[in-house]
Amino acid sequence: TPERLRFAFASCQHYETGWFSAYRHMLKDELDLVVHLGDYIYEGKAADGRVRRHNSDEIVSLADYRNRHALYKTDEDLQEAHRVWPWLVTWDDHEFDNNYAGAISEEEGVEGQEFLKRRAAAYQAYYENMPLRAAARPKGPDLRLYRRVSFGKLARFHVLDTRQYRTDQPCGDGRKPVCPETLSEKATLLGQAQEEWLHAGLENSPSTWNILAQQVMMMPMNSSETGGEEFSMDQWSGYVRARERFTKFLAERQPSNPVVLTGDIHTNWAAEVTTDFRNPEAQVVAAEFVGTSITSGGDGADMREREAKVLPNNPHIKFFNAQRGYVRCEVTPEAWKTDFQVLDRVTSKTNTISTRASFALEAGSPRIQKS
Repeated sequence: TPERLRFAFASCQHYETGWFSAYRHMLKDELDLVVHLGDYIYEGKAADGRVRRHNSDEIVSLADYRNRHALYKTDEDLQEAHRVWPWLVTWDDHEFDNNYAGAISEEEGVEGQEFLKRRAAAYQAYYENMPLRAAARPKGPDLRLYRRVSFGKLARFHVLDTRQYRTDQPCGDGRKPVCPETLSEKATLLGQAQEEWLHAGLENSPSTWNILAQQVMMMPMNSSETGGEEFSMDQWSGYVRARERFTKFLAERQPSNPVVLTGDIHTNWAAEVTTDFRNPEAQVVAAEFVGTSITSGGDGADMREREAKVLPNNPHIKFFNAQRGYVRCEVTPEAWKTDFQVLDRVTSKTNTISTRASFALEAGSPRIQKS
């Protein structure tokens, strides 16, 4: 029955676009754990005009993936973060290939068997270089990454994999209006086995807080600037029925204090997950905190033009910021606090950090309060 859990969550550390200084600033925090939500490495070829270069083409072979992991581990701040804390990790897409969906490449004409051979290489290198259980040892192109980790009766982490088992992104991926494919009952992010595993784990959890450590934004963000609707097909918004099944489950079964942690999009968000985002009176079933990148996207800015225009059309979203950094969380039996820690720049090793915003949850309520 621990009294407190303090952890940070992070994602998206592109070697070429900046220094991993956020980890150095984390050392000032008294943390129990670091949670990494994916894009630990990037698989792409070297590009000109970067802060630092990795000097290789896009990685394909097992040797390539091993070398890319080794390069990232040369960063001294990342080394120190691994030395000081235990890490709880999951992947997104760039540990293998951008925006892949199961055995489907985002590129036309990529053969299935060749793609699975490359996936096997990526998964093997990931297993070798990350703190994973022996049970996660890959079998060719398959690696069971979803799992549960409990911190006594205070918190249970449900670590998800939204890449390996998903169906293809609908409507050609990208940001699109809702189309028939997004409403397909067969469309899935988790796959049936993982979805059933998640429901069972939440329903039977003895913990006060149930934390979903996952990759892509669960709540929708309508990004249309013209008064219509436009959503990311790579996120839960591309898999509407799957999200409806999950929010209905949360509403009906009411597992204790579900909190969703998300990475992927290089920006900070705080939002409430509801059963119907078009209905302002709909039931709030969970809180979602989306963390920005360690470096991906460069130095960033507090606000961007597009979000400034569309946020008023998304009342469930309580906060947005586009700087780099990490998110710090403190959990007690009575309350949850989230601090968005942002850096002034990552294109230089010399930088400063500050708390951009803080939010709180009271045990028993998914409503986000400004702290």
